Amino acid sequence: MSWVANRSLTLVMLGLFAICLAGQIVAGWYEFNGEQIEHGAPALALLSYLRVGHPWEALFENWESEFLQMTAFVTLTAILHQKGSPESRRPGAIEAVDADPRDFAHLDNAPWPVKHGGWVLRVYEHSLGLALFGLFAISWIGHVIGGWAANRHTQQLHNAPTSTTIVDYLTSSQFWFESFQNWQSEFLSVAAMVWLAVYLRQRGSPESKPVHAAHSDTGR
Repeated sequence: MSWVANRSLTLVMLGLFAICLAGQIVAGWYEFNGEQIEHGAPALALLSYLRVGHPWEALFENWESEFLQMTAFVTLTAILHQKGSPESRRPGAIEAVDADPRDFAHLDNAPWPVKHGGWVLRVYEHSLGLALFGLFAISWIGHVIGGWAANRHTQQLHNAPTSTTIVDYLTSSQFWFESFQNWQSEFLSVAAMVWLAVYLRQRGSPESKPVHAAHSDTGR
C-alpha cells in the first residue's frame, strides 16, 4: 500500500484519464454514427470507428494543446518571473535548480546522466522540456493526420470531392482554427494560475504558497 500511496497522484490522474478517454471514445462513436445515419450512411461498429480519423483528430488535438502548455510553462519559468507567484523564480535570486549538476556527480544517489557527464548530461539538463516538446510534436502530427482523415471522410459523406491532400489540410483555415482555439485557452489557464496564486491560496497544495505568506513572497 505504501507503493500506491507514494504514487497516488500519478495513479489517480491516470485513472481519471482512462475513464475520460473511454467516455470520449464511446460518446464520439455515438456522435459519429448519428451523423452517418443522418446522411444515409451505415453506422460503424466500435472497432471500425477506431479506424477512421474522427476519434484521433479529437484526441490528438487536445493532447497537442496540453503538451504545448506544459512545454511553454516548464521552459519559460526558467527565465521569466511573476513577483508573488509560487510558480515563479524569485527575481534576482539564485535558486537550488540553478546548481551545476557537475558539482554533485560524486553523490551515490545522483542520476546516471549526472555521473556520466558530457553530452549526455547536457541533454539531461533540459530533458523535461525536450520530452514535453517531443510529446507536443507527436500529438501535433497525430492531429494533422487524424484531422486530414476525418476531413476526407466528411467530404465523402457530403458527396464532395476528396482530392484534398494532407498539405492542403495543414495549410487550411480549418486546421489552424482547431489549433488556435485550443492553444489560446491553455495559455490563458497558465496565466490565470500564475497570477491568481499571487493573491489566493489552497492550503495543503504544493502549487500554492502557505496561507500566511505575504502576497509579495515569490516561489515556494
